[in-house]
Amino acid sequence: MKKNIITSSIVIALGLLIALGPQFLFKVCTAHGGTFPLCHWTARAELGMGMLIAALGICLIVFNDPKTQLGLIIGIFLISIMVIGIPHALIGGCKSSEMACRKVAFPAITVIGIVLLVYSIIFIVLSEQKISHKDHKD
Repeated sequence: MKKNIITSSIVIALGLLIALGPQFLFKVCTAHGGTFPLCHWTARAELGMGMLIAALGICLIVFNDPKTQLGLIIGIFLISIMVIGIPHALIGGCKSSEMACRKVAFPAITVIGIVLLVYSIIFIVLSEQKISHKDHKD
């Protein structure tokens, strides 16, 4: 149970970093003449993705069945792909590489997304081994 809380806490923390990072820590560009740049919408999308990841992290604490946890972590894996894809392919950001979104926010989101992706892959492999070990025991 303690290992589960630690694992889930890491997922929750990474989700909150994805959600709140572009809003507060590594801010994206501000509005220009009353219009929002693309990176604003990227940050909004990341807010949703990060909150969903954090919610799934909370579900990892609540649901202790190994197969349910495997399903949740597969969901986190898939969302982490979206997290990486949003700034680079799906929505994007400012054209200039000198803008705040390109210099700080997008690299930070990418690194956090990759960490979450790798973490979820490790969790999936360990969960699958745990499930198959339990099935062979029964």
